[in-house]
Amino acid sequence: MKYPNLALTSFCRTAVALGLCGILVAGCGKKSGEQAAISNSQVVAHVGDQVITAQEFENELRLLNIPPDKQKEPEVVKRVLNEMVTRKYLLAQALGAKLDREPNVLLDILRSREQVLANALLSRTVAKKLSAISKADIDKYIADNPLKFAGRKLMTVDQIAFPLGANAQSIIESAKDANSLEDVDQKLTAMGIPHGRSTGTLNSSEIPDELISSMRAKKPDDVFFVRSGQNGVFLKVKSEEVRPLEGEAAVNTARQLMRNDFLKAEAGMVSVSANLEAKYEGVYSKIMTSDEGQKN
Repeated sequence: MKYPNLALTSFCRTAVALGLCGILVAGCGKKSGEQAAISNSQVVAHVGDQVITAQEFENELRLLNIPPDKQKEPEVVKRVLNEMVTRKYLLAQALGAKLDREPNVLLDILRSREQVLANALLSRTVAKKLSAISKADIDKYIADNPLKFAGRKLMTVDQIAFPLGANAQSIIESAKDANSLEDVDQKLTAMGIPHGRSTGTLNSSEIPDELISSMRAKKPDDVFFVRSGQNGVFLKVKSEEVRPLEGEAAVNTARQLMRNDFLKAEAGMVSVSANLEAKYEGVYSKIMTSDEGQKN
């Protein structure tokens, strides 16, 4: 079985806990009197002493990647506002219970703040690089990656997915020599691992190069393993069809893929710089400077 070591997830997971940031702001002394000073024209909704401003609502739409032409649709507005109202209600309940004073909660708030600021800095740095690329750069990227554009393929796959847990590696190892999905199914069943089998579609423009290379060299019975979010997926390609990506769609996809490449490269450089500056103490110094620690 082909067993590439990869993860189908982006480096920067933008799980931005805006609710926690709201707790941080509220915990720093924001009073209902200050909220009342907000112009009514800026307020979308009141939830007890909490308010949802137009700016917050617009930012929520941005974070949810809702297209501008959909943002005024009643169903979209209702769904998003319902979610925000629930969050504000829970925020008020949490503050009333003084959860913002608990040590573990405070640490979670600080961690969320770090993530928001770190992601913002990386995004700004990458945005500057993207603004400097020319049409020639984009055309070259498209030409250099035919399987993502002119030779793009849509592949129908048979797949078995299971949730990744603490025993994920042992599960993967036990099934890595399987010659068919039937074998994988039997092994997972014997191990008592919950899993589901289905048919799906893969787009070669969205697949990591390592997996594409493995699939190009595939044999009829090859089974592949990939990580997809919180799941592990064993899959087998059933059929494929060439679907070229051209014109404006190709340009937009190229810019997004280039952004991902810039983000990955920038994150790698930042990680190296951070570790050069870091000074570890006690047992952590030994772990982080040993070969075993570096591998981890």
